[in-house]
Amino acid sequence: MFDDFSKRAKAVRAALALAHHRKWGDIALADIAQAAGLSLADLRHEFSCKSDILRAFQAEVDAEVLTKSKAAPAGQNPRDRLFEVVMTRFEVLAPYKLALKRISDYLCCHPGEGAVLACSTIASQYWMLAGAGIKLDGAGAALRVAGLTAVYAKVFQVWLNDPSPPLDKTMAALDRRLSNGERWLTSIEKTCEDLCRFACAFVPRGWGRKDAGETTPSAPPSGPGSSPAPGVH
Repeated sequence: MFDDFSKRAKAVRAALALAHHRKWGDIALADIAQAAGLSLADLRHEFSCKSDILRAFQAEVDAEVLTKSKAAPAGQNPRDRLFEVVMTRFEVLAPYKLALKRISDYLCCHPGEGAVLACSTIASQYWMLAGAGIKLDGAGAALRVAGLTAVYAKVFQVWLNDPSPPLDKTMAALDRRLSNGERWLTSIEKTCEDLCRFACAFVPRGWGRKDAGETTPSAPPSGPGSSPAPGVH
């Protein structure tokens, strides 16, 4: 990841390297530019703000996770597959753990700046679901993305404070929350299906016939000189 020498990649690497040793709030854009060997003009050409640098980091992590993720074996439980994808994400993030902890601590105290990352965070979870081969169309798609975003946010904090190399606490927290989320989503989807069936019971049976090509026969003409309708004797 970040193995190219583009200005964009240099800036992201420099920002994470600085955050490894310093508080995120103490790092200025000029510091990032200097550490990356760029001018402020170069940095501005690539990014609009520090949060934009973090969004670029998230996108690179997404790509790396999807590259490392293998095709799901036939018949594998979707929850187990998603568990593997999320743990792969933590594996990719491992070299940046201290920097991410400093950044996370700062954003927790500055929710306005944290909110700027909401869309890119949701997009990341969308791609994690896609990497797990989970269906992302229909009414349940938004629920799945929102659910995983909530799960990941909680487990991410556990991961930041999990010092053990096997990540036992992280895996336990992820397994528990994914299981709870799966039950919750199944319950919500079943409720939606029941409501749809209930609503359909009140739809008049004749609706939609015209769309199917059925027409209502017109009344026969009346008056002097009119011909009798066919079949009427």
